[in-house]
Amino acid sequence: MAIGLIIIGDEILSGKRVDKHFSKAIELLSARGMQLGWADYVGDDPARITATLKRTLAGDDIVFSFGGIGATPDDHTRQCAAAALGVPVVLHPEAKALIEQRIVEMAAAAGQDPRLEAPENQHRLKMGEFPQGATIIPNPYNKIPGFSVKNAGAGGHHFVPGFPVMAHPMMEWVLDTLYPHLFHQVAWQEKSVYVYDSMESTLTPLMEAVETAYPLVKVFSLPSVGDAQTRRHIELGVKGDPTQVDKAYEQLLAGLDGFQAEYKPV
Repeated sequence: MAIGLIIIGDEILSGKRVDKHFSKAIELLSARGMQLGWADYVGDDPARITATLKRTLAGDDIVFSFGGIGATPDDHTRQCAAAALGVPVVLHPEAKALIEQRIVEMAAAAGQDPRLEAPENQHRLKMGEFPQGATIIPNPYNKIPGFSVKNAGAGGHHFVPGFPVMAHPMMEWVLDTLYPHLFHQVAWQEKSVYVYDSMESTLTPLMEAVETAYPLVKVFSLPSVGDAQTRRHIELGVKGDPTQVDKAYEQLLAGLDGFQAEYKPV
């Protein structure tokens, strides 16, 4: 079971909006000892959204989908999720109650009659239309909920708005409510150094030797061309099972010393 993201919206792909979900999701997962496995970016194309969801719903992964659950013509995610599941879209009773509560509160704040039967308010209820069988995700910002559905396998899909101020607390709620048993299940440690003015091709045999000696560790290499503040360097490190990371790191440093490489710990 991996954790994945689906980030939906033409505005992300066109550059009109900068995606803030990817980095925040990594932060929220890391704080709970969890790690992101994959991420997909999809425009506001119903066929492509549906195809993506059919593929991911057939698996076991825990998936967070951001965006497209409003009620404007470019919001397709709710309908696409239903199509991918092969079920109808229905007005969720809890969502209906929450949306009506929000309408009443907004009207009261403006000193107006809520007029729940008004066309614009009836249209707002569409934001509570979810795939049949869905459960709601509370929205602490404005009460308009998101929704969750089961996968064909062990995981689940969780659909939240594209607005970070709403989406990120909702993702936290899902993690803390549905998946606390998965927190800090995999022990993980990382150590690295900046290696200056070296070539990756020179260091590759050392990297391979460390991974061979310590199979529960991965060696990573992140080259940088440098800038006005930093010389050209490679961030070279090891990550994985803490029972092997320290020894792997020692072997890595010994190898660098053998090359007479200049380095410093990150």
